[in-house]
Amino acid sequence: MTIHNKPVMPKASTSYVLMLALVAAIGGFLFGFDTAVINGAVAALGKDFQAGSVATGFAVSSALLGSAVGAFFAGQIADRYGRVKTMIVASILFLISAVGSGIAFNIWDFMVWRLVGGVAVGAASVIAPAYIAEVSPAHLRGRLGSLQQLAIVTGIFIALLCDYFIAVAAGSAEAPFWFGIPAWRWMFWTEIPPAIAYGIGALRIPESPRYLVAQGRDAEAASVLTKVLGGDVEAKVQEIRQTVSRERKPQLSDLMGRHGLLTIVWVGIGLSILQQLVGINVIFYYSSVLWQAVGFSEKDSLWITVITSITNIVTTLVAIAFVDKFGRKPLLILGSLGMTLTL
Repeated sequence: MTIHNKPVMPKASTSYVLMLALVAAIGGFLFGFDTAVINGAVAALGKDFQAGSVATGFAVSSALLGSAVGAFFAGQIADRYGRVKTMIVASILFLISAVGSGIAFNIWDFMVWRLVGGVAVGAASVIAPAYIAEVSPAHLRGRLGSLQQLAIVTGIFIALLCDYFIAVAAGSAEAPFWFGIPAWRWMFWTEIPPAIAYGIGALRIPESPRYLVAQGRDAEAASVLTKVLGGDVEAKVQEIRQTVSRERKPQLSDLMGRHGLLTIVWVGIGLSILQQLVGINVIFYYSSVLWQAVGFSEKDSLWITVITSITNIVTTLVAIAFVDKFGRKPLLILGSLGMTLTL
């Protein structure tokens, strides 16, 4: 009697997938960190550079202009050169921005360094969720994808916490800190360690299986899929190849209906606009200045800002916990009601 042994299928490593997602999510952490770190430095750098309110405002918002550029080109760069290489470039830009913002000589070159950081923010906002989705098994994809948002709000919190401790230790953001260098400059330099960690992490993770298949590197893709998915990886490679072969370049016409843009597109645009019009970015960028304007000390203003960022983390955790249970729409309505009441 002949015994036919079934081939042993490789098993996925959940811890390995989690490690890949965490490395990619450092990009989200830096997204939040780079966005919020300027909060504690706004007033001090304005005085140091003797810049007016308009110039200071442009210095703060230049990062947003850069992020639009980074987000626009990141997808094309990632498709051509790979997700990992895009992460490495973003980490270098974060590092350059952190160093440059801290050594800026005037408000104008400070704007340039912040613009560079913004490009990195835009790239990270695109590439991190894409990479996480492409290396995650289907049953973990939703939860691991939420790491990006959690990393962003955590980055905001850590940046504001660093601002607080530096300002308190120095006496104020304008006062000399280590080596006689103004404290506000050290606030930007605190971004250097996570930027380096992002680059080192990106160098140690494999390329996305989807990108590898698109480049005809099936053997490498199968090797990665063996670790992240397990099972019949050859069949998965074939499935990815078929998906890639059916893809075409997105066009504006894809969003058009009979009478202009599709209704769902208008809804999405409206939600994005309204989310910004509630003024949350004003809080992230200027809350310490605003609290001081109504009588709080610099120390108390920064501490209130830290508390605000903790609230941001808590509500993000709540959303992650309940989004699959209650659905997106109920949470969206609840969030809208909350914004309306608090405003």
